Amino acid sequence: MSYATLLTLEQVERIHEASLEILEEVGLKVRYEAARELFKKHGCVVEEERVKFPRAVTEKYRKMVPSTFTFHARDPKFDKTIPQDSPVIVTASSAPDIIDPVTGKERRATSLDIAQIAHLVNELPGYDVFSISTLADDAPKDQFTLSRLYPALKYCAKPLRVTTTDMKDTHSVMQMAYTVAGSESAYKEHPFLTHHYCPVVSPLTMDNLSTENVMYFAKEGLPVYPTIVPNAGLTSPMSMAGTLAQGNAEFLSALVLMEMVKEGTPTIYATLGTVADMRSGAYASGGIECGMLHMAFAQMAHFYNVPCGGYIGLTNAKINDAQAGYETGMSAIGGLLSGMDMFNIGGLIDALKTFDFAKAVIDDEVALNMKRMKRGINFSEDELALPLIKEVGPGGSFITAKHTVKRMKTEAVMTKLADRDTRTGWERKGALDIHARAMNKAKDVMSANTAPLISPELDVKLRAQFPGLVAGELKAIE
Repeated sequence: MSYATLLTLEQVERIHEASLEILEEVGLKVRYEAARELFKKHGCVVEEERVKFPRAVTEKYRKMVPSTFTFHARDPKFDKTIPQDSPVIVTASSAPDIIDPVTGKERRATSLDIAQIAHLVNELPGYDVFSISTLADDAPKDQFTLSRLYPALKYCAKPLRVTTTDMKDTHSVMQMAYTVAGSESAYKEHPFLTHHYCPVVSPLTMDNLSTENVMYFAKEGLPVYPTIVPNAGLTSPMSMAGTLAQGNAEFLSALVLMEMVKEGTPTIYATLGTVADMRSGAYASGGIECGMLHMAFAQMAHFYNVPCGGYIGLTNAKINDAQAGYETGMSAIGGLLSGMDMFNIGGLIDALKTFDFAKAVIDDEVALNMKRMKRGINFSEDELALPLIKEVGPGGSFITAKHTVKRMKTEAVMTKLADRDTRTGWERKGALDIHARAMNKAKDVMSANTAPLISPELDVKLRAQFPGLVAGELKAIE
């Protein structure tokens, strides 16, 4: 499949050269001492917290990264490797709020919501990876991430993407993972958690906790990748070219760090580049510029032969309306056509702040359409169908042909939400808009196959290991 491009090859090479110049002459502020020591050991120039990357060092380590990345699941049938399995659809994550599926009002999200969302994602075929969609306002103070991971493990067998806070939190999460797997060694043979952080804070700063976590997981050989989040006009230049140069330099710095920890560490060129709405400083993740930046970053990833993806298909809409639809669709298709492999898309509105069940169901259908587009057009002689065209001839019909019957369920996406009936047919079924149809589907999913995906014995063991753990029980949407 050929890809759409925004940048010429000369422009890609110019961004690369500009990034090397930024790293060599400006460098990064690196707050984590162990990272500074590692950089110094491998040839970087360290002056207090400032680290500068000689061109030769960056070029050496960026060539070590593998060309694939695998999301593992507890059940290997759900494993996904990019780029060959792309597009891999990962839910957008960590929204503090949720649209209550019963009242329709916004409120803080809890661990009970995560159980519902995990089950929904597990059952919807368009989603490949569950990046835990919300926070959990009911989490005990010392179990922030556990309160999100536990219900996700109970109700989703697909790969899980998680983010921890400090190393204490990280070790607790890993202990839970080892218990679920049966042992530490069993987990490490097939690690079903993928860890994600933003170690580089724009502009050009490596923080403490995220950097420490990235180094820990890289050293352990466990799946981990960073996301780079420049925001043009606020944390990067108010130009897409400048934002690309800075963002690319930030990605290279994270890549170099990971390869210095352990050569051959897989990663993803993951981004959430935006252009701020300077009328208010609003975070415009639904803007078409967000899609354009992802398209350009995908070209940089192809230049480095690294899998790529990011938070795309997002919206600033406050409700699940036409704005939400067009912002999601335009940027998602742009990313797909540019060759992005991973898409953090699914269920979030209001610039990543709020989860909506109906939006998640609609985004599942968006994902199925994206997968169909990526599949492309089969140009075999059988598909070209010249003998059939000659047989049917002018004025004939293809509807009863075996060729048609064989392909009627596979050649086109059989949409469940997008309505294709006549107006009278649509009215006869209640004249519901797509939001209402999606909520009905969410309720249907919540009423079927709701048994936990961990055994009662394992559940007892986990609750004994982590006293005070949230209930994490699945309740049907009424």
